[in-house]
Amino acid sequence: MLLRRISAVSQCLARLGSKRASFLHPALSFTTTRCQHVSNTGDSAQPAAAPAPGQYRDTVLLPRSDFPMKLTGQKILDRELQIQQDCGFAQLYTWQRERKAKKEFCLHDGPPYANGDPHVGHALNKILKDIRNRFEVMRGRQVHYMPGWDCHGLPIELKALGELGTSGLSPVQIRKKAREFAEGAISRQRAAFQRWGVMADWDSSCYYTFDGQYEAAQLRVFQEMHTKGLIYQDYKPVFWSPSTGTALAEAELEYNPEHVSKALYATFSLTAPPPKLAESAEGWENAKALIWTTQPWTIPANQAVCYMPNAQYSLVTRADDGQRLVMATDRVANLAAALGTQLDTLTTFTGSELEGAMCQHPTLTGKEVPLLPASHVTMGKGTGLVHTAPAHGMEDYSVASHFKLPVDCMVDEEGRYTELAGAELQGKLVMAEGNDTVISMLREAGALVKEEDCVHSYPYDWRSKLPVIIRASRQWFINTQSLKDKAKDVLVKVRVIPESARSTLLTMLDRRTYWCISRQRSWGVPIPVFYHKETGEPLINKHTVTHIADIFAEKGSDSWWEEPIETLLPDSVLKKSKAGPVTDYVRGEDVLDIWFDSGVSWAAVLQEGEEEESSTQSESPLSWFSLPSALVPESDPRADVYIEGKDQLGGWFQSSLLTSVAVRKKAPYKTLVVHGFAVSEKGEKMSKSVGNVVDPEVVINGCKDSNSPPYGADALRWWVAESNVFSEVQIGPNALNSARDNINKLRNTFKFLLGNLQGFDPRTQAVDPKEMHYIDQYLLHLLREFSMKVTDAYTEFDGGRVVRLLQNFVSSELSSFYFSVIKDRLYCDAEDSLGRRSCQTVLEEVLDGVSRAIAPILPHLAEEVYLHAPGHDEGDTMFQSGWIKTSSVWRRPGLEEAVEGASAIRDAFLSSIPGRNAAEYELIIAIEPGLFFELMERLSKHPRSLHKSLQEEPTATFSQLTELMMASRVTLTSSLPRDLPEDALISRGSFLINLEGGVIREESSFTVAAQPTSLSRCPRCRRYTSDSPDCLCSRCQTVLQ
Repeated sequence: MLLRRISAVSQCLARLGSKRASFLHPALSFTTTRCQHVSNTGDSAQPAAAPAPGQYRDTVLLPRSDFPMKLTGQKILDRELQIQQDCGFAQLYTWQRERKAKKEFCLHDGPPYANGDPHVGHALNKILKDIRNRFEVMRGRQVHYMPGWDCHGLPIELKALGELGTSGLSPVQIRKKAREFAEGAISRQRAAFQRWGVMADWDSSCYYTFDGQYEAAQLRVFQEMHTKGLIYQDYKPVFWSPSTGTALAEAELEYNPEHVSKALYATFSLTAPPPKLAESAEGWENAKALIWTTQPWTIPANQAVCYMPNAQYSLVTRADDGQRLVMATDRVANLAAALGTQLDTLTTFTGSELEGAMCQHPTLTGKEVPLLPASHVTMGKGTGLVHTAPAHGMEDYSVASHFKLPVDCMVDEEGRYTELAGAELQGKLVMAEGNDTVISMLREAGALVKEEDCVHSYPYDWRSKLPVIIRASRQWFINTQSLKDKAKDVLVKVRVIPESARSTLLTMLDRRTYWCISRQRSWGVPIPVFYHKETGEPLINKHTVTHIADIFAEKGSDSWWEEPIETLLPDSVLKKSKAGPVTDYVRGEDVLDIWFDSGVSWAAVLQEGEEEESSTQSESPLSWFSLPSALVPESDPRADVYIEGKDQLGGWFQSSLLTSVAVRKKAPYKTLVVHGFAVSEKGEKMSKSVGNVVDPEVVINGCKDSNSPPYGADALRWWVAESNVFSEVQIGPNALNSARDNINKLRNTFKFLLGNLQGFDPRTQAVDPKEMHYIDQYLLHLLREFSMKVTDAYTEFDGGRVVRLLQNFVSSELSSFYFSVIKDRLYCDAEDSLGRRSCQTVLEEVLDGVSRAIAPILPHLAEEVYLHAPGHDEGDTMFQSGWIKTSSVWRRPGLEEAVEGASAIRDAFLSSIPGRNAAEYELIIAIEPGLFFELMERLSKHPRSLHKSLQEEPTATFSQLTELMMASRVTLTSSLPRDLPEDALISRGSFLINLEGGVIREESSFTVAAQPTSLSRCPRCRRYTSDSPDCLCSRCQTVLQ
């Protein structure tokens, strides 16, 4: 018999081929009908007068709970603040650090910039991190999370000084104002992060890049890299911001795609034709090299014209004026169109044959420049010949280095020409009148061929929002070229979410040949270098840097300006350095790039754990920064994860990687999570001028002026969780209203659960799963699957999937199915009956599982539910009590097949009576003998069953099958009777039984006959189960006796 075959399978893997589509038909709300009557004295059933309305109201066990279904206005805010106070939000981080745990989870916080008020981008980032941290706490791990702030840099300096500028202020005065500004911003941001429910030790376990010990840690990393030759001083072109007077790194640039430059075509007359071509071809007399540039102001600094050695070039004649021009062959047709004339080719040759040619500089009389081969020449735009000014281009500088060309910078810190450019240009801004003057000089020299406006992407200073230039200056650099290969190697072992971000990270890493780390400002960590007064040679070594780091650890970096140089450079250090007297030296004035500031945070926050382990073997050069032992990782000094916005692919992610690889030869992180930016509901970048900025404080607290209601912190957190954070994240009234409505739906579900658990204690009244009704066991099976999927989603940083799983489980499995089916048993069975306790046991598990599932996202709501939930001691909190608890005993694949098969039958029945009440019908269900029939039989006759079967008798009004069908009465048979009444509604269908992963498969057919019931409505339970009108049904009689 097939039943024996099924019974022999210990664990059946099963799912229906088709999931139930609509458990709850619009006609169904399970306050349906059924009836019988008993005397008020409790005697046996007897004929009686019609019961008075409401006579049995007090005998029905309706839900009772003071848990509010909805909170609005000020009540939301008061409740959240009260929850934070009562449930120890401020103490949770310290509590979990002090408990014993087998595993640790380290999320290293990328420091937000301390230059303003908290904004919605902060909310997106901090809440995303907190969701993961809270999940890990509930899983029993010890979370290491130290919030930090990036406190140095020009934006803070500019905002702190305002319109005063730096005029007349000493570095110490500037730094004092900047520090005060940063501290104020930190205070406001910290308060906001706490209000959002972000878990941390906000009072004593945060890091600040202006802290003396942090600055000392930074200098130790600097020292290690300098000792290894990775940090050096050089004179080379860098991005320079004339508006702020400092060098910039690539990460400090913003590109304006609509920048307009004055582009031009200009000629360099050949003074010496290419030796390889002059003898074999005519027409080189008066030939000119044609170049195209969008930066005419750099032409006075030209030192060469470059070509691509392997490309084809042509000498052409203009049809309109007879000029002979050298250009790339591939560009002839485009240039003919651009110049508006026919270009006739005289000869064609390879680029390498241009070797040895010389040109007349177009603006400097008597100066000749060579034609040189270069790998950076492309054929996508221009002429195939590139004007080369080594002081104003990175590729140009590489050519100059190879061919020993001069690197003369004719532009000062303000972006003005110096005297080296000549009297006609001196003092003029290169991006303004200086550019126009150069164009005029080219025109006068007969070298200007064509001038045009060019709209293209151009780098801007991210602080001043003004264009930058490239100019050569003496700066400090990190040789990233020597670190790239190792950085790429370690990145192979780093998980990147989403994976598509990896290519961007690698591309931006490839693009950085060197990293300029010096800045010409006052608010930052000073580069610990001294210069000889006469020679300008730098004095920097492990002795000088170690001494300065010790001073910074004790007194902070202000000491660089406040202390006398004799303190900074004492005789003992000079002696070790084999240097002359201190009077020969002056201290440097540059500060370190803020990306280096934050990029070494791994050393201050993560490294100490590694040092503690290795301290017994040898003294590490990095053992400088002492953290409380409870705040450092115990094993791997890498963070489990860094979570930041996509702009950090070229910023903090990269600077952290390069410095860590340089010092430790490993990445500082195991996983990178890259999220998008917060944008308006229209997908636009937020701007005060446009008026689409969403202020998180207004989101939480509301604003009467803008008619914005208070949504509370949980609504903000829900917005973060449900969004696809790996793309741009939209926020606005629609998203926030949706978040509020979804939370209220959850509250409604929790109120139903709590109301039906009134007086139930799971510690003493819970029912063993083996004794439960099958529909209850089935719900536990679904709850187990739900919890496993939710856990996986949290593990994958996919809050959106958590929300979707939650909404589907609550809507489809609970509200539309289980709650509808069980209400009669829950409300009308005896209070302590097995059936009702079975149901309450499941409801308590559902309450516990669902509230824990949403706890990382909605901590305020989860703790509020926990305060009302049964089964725990007063003073316990949700986050101290663990993750979702399930049991392998709940897994019942065979039961799942049977219940979902029965549900398919139920769907067919409901579809046959649209708009009518299912409880007014009785059913005859005919199932062909086969696998499904035997599954049903198995459930009915299982030897370990300690409760009623799915349906013991062929016909029943109170069987579990009748409950599932929500009908008046159900008859289960193998074939329909022949004498069905004419008004019977016949439905037929089939479903797939699939067990043991497809080893056992069978298509099961069924037929359902529905006909109006002949039974009467019970005045108590209101089901059609009474034998006569106005009399109680047998179940209600038993309950009331």
